[in-house]
Amino acid sequence: MTTGTDTVAYMTGFGNSFATEAVVGALPIGRNSPQRPPLGLYAEQLSGTAFTAPRHQNRRSWLYRLRPSAQHPAYQPFDQGRLRSGPFDETPPNPNRLRWDPLPLPTVPTDWVEGLVTYGGNGDAEAGTGVGIHLYAADRSMVDRVFYDADGELLIVPQEGAHRFVTEMGIIEALPGHVVVIPRGVRFRVELFGPSRGYVCENYGAPLQLPDLGPIGSNGLANARDFETPVAAFEDVSRPVQCIQKYGGRLWATTFEHSPLDVVAWHGNHAPYRYDTHRFNTINTVSYDHPDPSIFTVLTSPSEVHGTANMDFVIFPPRWMVGEDTFRPPWFHRNVMSEFMGLVYGAYDAKAGGFAPGGASLHNRMSGHGPDQATWEAATQADLVPHKIENTLAFMFETRMPIRVTKWAHETPLMQLDYDDCWSGFAKGRVES
Repeated sequence: MTTGTDTVAYMTGFGNSFATEAVVGALPIGRNSPQRPPLGLYAEQLSGTAFTAPRHQNRRSWLYRLRPSAQHPAYQPFDQGRLRSGPFDETPPNPNRLRWDPLPLPTVPTDWVEGLVTYGGNGDAEAGTGVGIHLYAADRSMVDRVFYDADGELLIVPQEGAHRFVTEMGIIEALPGHVVVIPRGVRFRVELFGPSRGYVCENYGAPLQLPDLGPIGSNGLANARDFETPVAAFEDVSRPVQCIQKYGGRLWATTFEHSPLDVVAWHGNHAPYRYDTHRFNTINTVSYDHPDPSIFTVLTSPSEVHGTANMDFVIFPPRWMVGEDTFRPPWFHRNVMSEFMGLVYGAYDAKAGGFAPGGASLHNRMSGHGPDQATWEAATQADLVPHKIENTLAFMFETRMPIRVTKWAHETPLMQLDYDDCWSGFAKGRVES
């Protein structure tokens, strides 16, 4: 892989229009697509939104590559494995609280695409609404194989292992604690350095953006300057490379006679990026109770209903808990949004056990949930002194529609059939009828 520098480098700023070249002089200056691009390269526009989307929402990049990306034979159906897509209709909607043990690491060599398994989702990939939620466990790099998603953008949360995302537009290295977003249509492969695991939210809706801050003001939560986009890099490889795409809810594959990761220069704002959750500026209470979990939103995919997201990505990072006369863990609650949670490392403050790193839970809309009995008892008896929650990172994919789980997720032995028991021991209140 040839890069613009000797090491992997990044440009910063969320949603910025970047310009980068791996070879000096490869990027045209003054015109988007001149009659003769420099160095005999081929110009291609990659659009992530409609051409006529408002300027502040428009996402597109111009790519200057060694060969046209159209230079390939027809795609053919490819084995789906355990990957599923919207509309999710394998099982009826399930109102029950669900929780799963961590996905086991593979016992046979498995790359990132082969290791994907779908837990559930909602909406319709073809209609551009909803999400698909996947987990993966893999232990080898993709070799002479690339992947891209025509149905949506991919928000990837590594949970275990070092990851290297080699994309058309540059290289992103990620560890647990990072999140990586690969936009719709961008080709990439995943290189691994040992057993690896993580979570994926496939967003069929509007591209992810920073949430508005409202009364918080101009600073807080995720700062635009902390999002990192790779500098240009390219491969000049002349051997067969399999290209797998997800299109219309199914996988398709073809073979290029060269690496399609051959973009020498690009400019625009439709590009992959990573974010280090350690840079999140947590906002919390200093008086009583705690704010709604929306105060921990990193990225949001808005819907046509103002204030109701197609999908929110929310994190629960290390933070101080300072409020007086209050119940410190998340309280019992029911809400209109559906919550799929994962744990990257550490322990989640609302559960004393059972929710392990690499595991997952689902609380669909209006299902009552909250702290288990042990956590509730400890919290009600605790001395309310300032306390810092450390060495933990949980997150939530929150969406406005119920999440339907797949047949696999319903039947896997990873499902904790006794999850409801964690709320079974609460004593009745002392009010007499």
